[in-house]
Amino acid sequence: MTWRNIGSAQESPLRRLDFRPKLMILLVVTVLAFLWESPVLTGGLVLLIGILCLVARIPFSYLGNILRLMLPFYVILLLTHGFLNTNVGRTPVWIAPEAWWLIGGRLRLTGEGLAYGLVVIFRTLALVLVTPLVILTTDLNALIVGLVRMRVPYRIAFVFSATLRFIPLLFEEIQAIIEAQRLRGLALEKMGPLKRVGVYSRIAVPLILSAMTKSQQVELVLAARAFSGSPDRTYLHESSLRTVDYVVLVLSLALLLAALVLRATTGLGHFGF
Repeated sequence: MTWRNIGSAQESPLRRLDFRPKLMILLVVTVLAFLWESPVLTGGLVLLIGILCLVARIPFSYLGNILRLMLPFYVILLLTHGFLNTNVGRTPVWIAPEAWWLIGGRLRLTGEGLAYGLVVIFRTLALVLVTPLVILTTDLNALIVGLVRMRVPYRIAFVFSATLRFIPLLFEEIQAIIEAQRLRGLALEKMGPLKRVGVYSRIAVPLILSAMTKSQQVELVLAARAFSGSPDRTYLHESSLRTVDYVVLVLSLALLLAALVLRATTGLGHFGF
């Protein structure tokens, strides 16, 4: 399944929302991810986003690929905070034996460090999951119209949407290059990690050349059509807020304001160790 048809394969309630309330969801999640320092709250935020991804019918295999890709980074992040975060680490859960050279009795794994490592992991995971939740459930034509309705300059909206259109082309180009290598007898499945890195590095050259060619073609097409970037134009797709869009906007804004007020008055979300 390619990037292009991940968001368009199935209809879902989130796909029927206007782009503006989905952009508000992205804003609220981003603020909450950095506002909260509690592993419980940030973990709950990730769980909520995961449920919304399933409601949006984003394939579970796609979410699983993201987790597998980020897993080594998260393990390193957790251990780094657990062993080296001396700002919050106070309660040791494991101490290196005295017999160990240099680090014996000095290297400590703290519960607070592990908890803060989880907070950082949940933060990044929330941002990683909410982006496809917003982008992959929005038609690019509706996206550009929604940005224009938000008073974003048309040229910026066009560049943003053109970039998103370009991403699936790059993924398809990578897949085509890999398939061409397989037809020539290159078995990636039988290679070790280091050899795979070498193969993928050689793919970069034709990929960059192909991307430059496609960008020049887009430039020629825009020039041939006398593209000026003026927002004074008619749109095939209209962007209008319905009742459900207003409800999502109000609920998202209320959640954000409540979180800010509770953090300022009661300290809700503070790292409580």
